[in-house]
Amino acid sequence: MENPDLAWRFWLMRKLLSKTPSKKSIIEMVRYGIIGLLANSIGYAIYLLITHFGGTPKTTMSTLYIAGTVISFIGNRKWTFTHDGNPLSAGARYIFAYTLGYTFNLSILIVMVDFLGYPHQWVQMFAIFAVAGFLFLLLKFFVFPKSSTK
Repeated sequence: MENPDLAWRFWLMRKLLSKTPSKKSIIEMVRYGIIGLLANSIGYAIYLLITHFGGTPKTTMSTLYIAGTVISFIGNRKWTFTHDGNPLSAGARYIFAYTLGYTFNLSILIVMVDFLGYPHQWVQMFAIFAVAGFLFLLLKFFVFPKSSTK
């Protein structure tokens, strides 16, 4: 007799594997990763330096988040997603998306550091990756969507 749970899992795995990302999406992820790796490596090093010399984790993260947002808009718009739409409307959506990302990052720090007592250095490192994945989806589908007229 066939196991229905096993059959369902097999069906789900086939369905997920049949939805592999397009070559263009993979290129976007790689480019997003390069920009993110560069920006976040530099930002995280500055974060560690400032907090080592007495800066508070949340204030430091907030300041660096704003600086990183401005810098990454240019790279992500032009290089990652090759967006040729209106930069002002994309900029407004970008600010909204990064505000959500900031709120997500701050929430992670508050819960994990203030309430659960984890070291802020490790929590912020985790938060960088969690927020990056969240923002990639927002940037791809909301901030820099592909025009349906092309």
